[in-house]
Amino acid sequence: MFAREDLTYTTLPLPDRADLSDDEMRAAAQAFHEVMGKRHTVRDYSDRPVSQQVIEDCIRTAGTAPSGANHQPWHFVAIRNPALKQRIREEAEEEERRFYAGGAGDEWIKALEPIGTDAVKEHLTVAPWLIVVFAQRWGQFEDGTRFKNYYVPESVNIATGFLLAALHHAGLCTLTHTPNPMRFLNEALDRPASEKPTMIIAVGHPAEDATVPEVAKKKKPLDEILTICD
Repeated sequence: MFAREDLTYTTLPLPDRADLSDDEMRAAAQAFHEVMGKRHTVRDYSDRPVSQQVIEDCIRTAGTAPSGANHQPWHFVAIRNPALKQRIREEAEEEERRFYAGGAGDEWIKALEPIGTDAVKEHLTVAPWLIVVFAQRWGQFEDGTRFKNYYVPESVNIATGFLLAALHHAGLCTLTHTPNPMRFLNEALDRPASEKPTMIIAVGHPAEDATVPEVAKKKKPLDEILTICD
């Protein structure tokens, strides 16, 4: 993406400017909150297909996220292939069995009890798509020499948030999954050593009998997550 001769500062007029009244801003903020308030982490998926175009459009949205020095240090691998999803499930479940067998520690396991999770990750093969998020620790100029990426975790996390919001806006459900370690994903997906997998996102439509943990609907009130300094 980058060439040494392009590393100069230039500007252009703000291309897209919102011009809402105070009332319109308030209405827009409340409407978006209502939309995102209906987002649920789902573990029970139907096998209803999801168009590749929808996945591409949502990842295109993720690619609009801000990033350190605009290096955009992310890569997304979208997987529909059943054999590859099965391989990822098998390797993820192997790590999860270690996790639940004592690798996580008693306190962590206790914290997960209200969520109802275990080492079985059926969603990784039932959901029509998996999206694996990779963080690019360094990039390369056109001549192959490396350059450093900046604020990589922060940038990738913002882009992932954009992606989750876009998928929800498109009417899809998601589940974020972070087996530890995840280096097996580099080999399975033929990604370079410069990239670190950060998350597997299952994407699809909920099963008819899908459920969510009751505790998942309990969100902190505004006064616990907001401090205003006038």
